[in-house]
Amino acid sequence: MTSAGLTAKRGGPLRGRVRAPGDKSISHRALIFGALATGTTQIEGLLEGDDVLRTAQAMRAFGATVTHLGPGAWRVEGKGGFAEPDDVVDCGNAGTGVRLIMGAAAGFPISATFTGDASLRGRPMNRVMKPLKDMGATFAGRSGGRLPLTLQGGSLKRIDYRLPEPSAQVKSAVLLAGLHAQGGAGVIEPEATRDHTERMLRAFGATIHVEDRDGERHIDLPGGQTLTGTRIIVPGDPSSAAFPLVAALITPGSEVTVEGVLLNSLRTGLFTTLQEMGADLTISNLRDAGGEQVGDVTARHSAMRGVDVPPERAPSMIDEYPILAVAAAFADGPTHMRGI
Repeated sequence: MTSAGLTAKRGGPLRGRVRAPGDKSISHRALIFGALATGTTQIEGLLEGDDVLRTAQAMRAFGATVTHLGPGAWRVEGKGGFAEPDDVVDCGNAGTGVRLIMGAAAGFPISATFTGDASLRGRPMNRVMKPLKDMGATFAGRSGGRLPLTLQGGSLKRIDYRLPEPSAQVKSAVLLAGLHAQGGAGVIEPEATRDHTERMLRAFGATIHVEDRDGERHIDLPGGQTLTGTRIIVPGDPSSAAFPLVAALITPGSEVTVEGVLLNSLRTGLFTTLQEMGADLTISNLRDAGGEQVGDVTARHSAMRGVDVPPERAPSMIDEYPILAVAAAFADGPTHMRGI
């Protein structure tokens, strides 16, 4: 039997333009919001990885018509709410998907059982179950709030929930449940998290109030609102864009542009950090897409220096610390990453 081997050789400069895959967080939300809405939602640029495809299948299970039209192009025909699924809803490894779907389903008088792969079944759901229970939903499942578990929704009441730790998933679940709760829902964030849910609610026609007060973010969603189908263009995922950009920064003679990158300020902590390190990183063609800021990001080979990354920046770059470590290995001096 012949043994296989690989040989790695130094390459030349990296040059060119590329488009990042669609943002996963926005892709999940586009499908869920489309299923909750009345009418047609057209989605372009959807990330078609397994996690997002599981959410698409779950929306079919809850009664929406979800159609794949072509690469990244999807149509969701929502009926203004969720129907009771005929079978167990398998979310695979999609932690974001299952937590947001639980919040959305809690607002309807239905019973739904959720499961996932071995990894997801080992992850406790207590963080999202607690506020949903406070609103009036009930759960039955394994110890520690682990999947499989069954949710019974309907007859929810308003809560004003202070997040005990930063979590856009928990915040989103409460707000989605609040769409069909008596009096809506409120969330208080001591530390701001990704605000894709708030932005997308507005894109689907909802009214939501966000106010920074006394160093905290107060979010209020009035009750009794309905969503209307719309067009969503999913921007490129900044986490995915980070890899070719950092590759260009550390490879002599390189210049790479990643087009259509999501530039929400709550997701761009890595870009800020790289610029502090001395990276030649520029942004052009700024524009708005579905309530989100989008632009083209260009990276050129740079001599970088180590920096201290402050702990308060962690939520805006939590997925990017591994690729930051690569950049830091090529920088002059130590890089300290705090608060992760």
